[in-house]
Amino acid sequence: MELSSLLHDLHLSSSSSAEKLLPSPSLPPITELLSRLQQQLIGAADKSSLIGRVEQLFQSADPHWLFSPASANHGAEQEAAGWAELQAAYISVVGALIGCAALPLCEDDCGSLPAAEYQSVPPRAVPVSSALRALLRTLGNWEGEGGARGGQTALLLAVAPQICVFTVTHFQDQVWTSSSSREAAKSLHEALLKAGSWRDSAHLLMGDGRSGEEEEEEEGGKSRGILGGILDVLQPQLTKDSWQRCEAVKLVFSWTLLQVTRPALSPHLPRLLPPSLLLNDHHRPENCMLGVRCLHHIVLNTPASDLRQFNTADVLYQALFRHLFTTEAAVIQLVLSCLLDLLLVLEKPPSSLAPSFSRRKPCHHDDVLRLVLTHMEAEHKVALRRVYASALLQYLDRMGVAVCRHLRRLERVVLGYLEVRDPPEETSRLKILQVLQKTLKAAWPRMESRVHMLLRCLLRLLVDVSSDSQLSDSVKQEVMNQTAHCIKLLDGCSHGKLQSLLQQVDSSCCSSEVLGCLATVTIRAAR
Repeated sequence: MELSSLLHDLHLSSSSSAEKLLPSPSLPPITELLSRLQQQLIGAADKSSLIGRVEQLFQSADPHWLFSPASANHGAEQEAAGWAELQAAYISVVGALIGCAALPLCEDDCGSLPAAEYQSVPPRAVPVSSALRALLRTLGNWEGEGGARGGQTALLLAVAPQICVFTVTHFQDQVWTSSSSREAAKSLHEALLKAGSWRDSAHLLMGDGRSGEEEEEEEGGKSRGILGGILDVLQPQLTKDSWQRCEAVKLVFSWTLLQVTRPALSPHLPRLLPPSLLLNDHHRPENCMLGVRCLHHIVLNTPASDLRQFNTADVLYQALFRHLFTTEAAVIQLVLSCLLDLLLVLEKPPSSLAPSFSRRKPCHHDDVLRLVLTHMEAEHKVALRRVYASALLQYLDRMGVAVCRHLRRLERVVLGYLEVRDPPEETSRLKILQVLQKTLKAAWPRMESRVHMLLRCLLRLLVDVSSDSQLSDSVKQEVMNQTAHCIKLLDGCSHGKLQSLLQQVDSSCCSSEVLGCLATVTIRAAR
C-alpha cells in the first residue's frame, strides 16, 4: 500500500498496477522514480513523511526492479549506459536524503555555530539513517541471494562514500548529535559494512590492498575500498575558503585519514596532505592539534622515499617547526612528538654519527633541540615545563654524544628546572633528573668541569625534597633515588673525587634521610 500511494503521489503509475509490488509493464523505470524522489526530497516542505515512504519503498519493492536498469537485457553498450544511469540516479537520491539532515553552514570562516542552531539536526538524521539502512539491507540481501553480479556491487560502491560520510558525521559525540541520532548512525554504519562484506571501517576504506585486476576478478569486487570515493565527496568542502563553513568536515576527514595505514595511504597522499596542512596552519588550537595528528599519521604511514619526493618532508618540517613558538602545551606536545619521527625521514640520527660529531655540520635535530632548550630556559608555565621536560628526554636519546654541542644551554636548563618545585608528582624534576643521567652517560668526558655546580644543585634538591611536607613518601623516595643516581654518575665523571666531599657533609645541616641517601652513594662507589 505504501508503494502504491507513493507512485500515485508522484504521478508515475496507477494504484492498481502498483499494488502488486512486482515488475510489470505498468511500473515506471526505477530511474524515473528516483529522479522524482530527488525533486520531492529537495523541494518538499514536510520531508519526514516522504522519507518514511522512501524507506517503505526500499523495504517492500521487488529488488530486481529497484536495482536493475531498464536496458539490462539490451546490447552491451546500452546495458553499460543503463547501469551508469542507475548509479547516478541512486547517488542523487541518496544525496537528497542526506541533505534532509544537513548541518547548517557558517556564513563566514568562524567554523562554529551556537548549539541552538543544531537542535533540528538530530530529529532529521534518525529517519534518514533508517531509510538508508533499508536501502543497504535490501541491496545486501539481493546480493546474497544471487542478484545480478557486478551491477549491484558497483551500485553499492557508488553510494557507499556518501553514506559513510553521513554516518561518520552523525555517530560522533558532537553538538549536532543526540543519543538517538548517534545510535541510528552507528547502526547505519554497521549495515554498510555488512552490505559490502567489509570487516571494519579500515577495510571499508582500504579494501584488501590488491591490484585493480585482482579486485575485478574477485566475485562481487568486495575487496575494493571507498577511500577515493570519500575524498571525492569531501574534496569540494576541503578548500581553503570552504572547509571552515561546516564544522563536521574536518572531523570526517581526520577520522578517514586516521583509519588509513600503509600501503594504502601513499597513493592518496596528494589529496590527503593539503587538508592536513590547512588544519595544521589554523589559529585555533583544536584545529591545529587535529592537523598535527593528521600530519603525524601521514609521516608514520608513508614510506620515507615518498615523503622526500618533491621536498614534501621539508614542507612538513617547516609547517611543524613554526609551532614551536606557540605557548599551547597540548600543541607543543604533539608537534615535538611528530617532529621526532619526521626528523628520521630528513636525516640520520645524530647518535649514528657519533665518532665524527664534532666535524659534522649542524642538522635539523640540532635546530629543534636548540630552540627547545632556549624556550625551556625562560618558561614558567607548569604545563609547558612538563611537556618540554618529557620531550627533552626523547630528543637526548636520539642525539647521543652529539648533545655535547648543546651542553651550555642544557646545563642552564637542568639547574633551573631542579630548583623549581612541581608538586604533587614532581614530574618536571624527575624527567630532568633522567635527562641529566643520560647527559652524564653520553658526554661524560665534558662533564668534569661542571661537576661541582651540578653537585651543589643536587644536594640542595635532596634537602628540599626531604623537608617538603606536600609530597607523598613514594614521590620523595623516587626523587631521592634518582638524585642519588645522578650523584653517583657525577662521581664517575670526576674519577671518584666526590667521595671525600660527600663524606664531609655536616650531619647537623640535613636530615637522616639525606644522609642515608648519600651513604648509599659512597657505599656503592666503594664497592
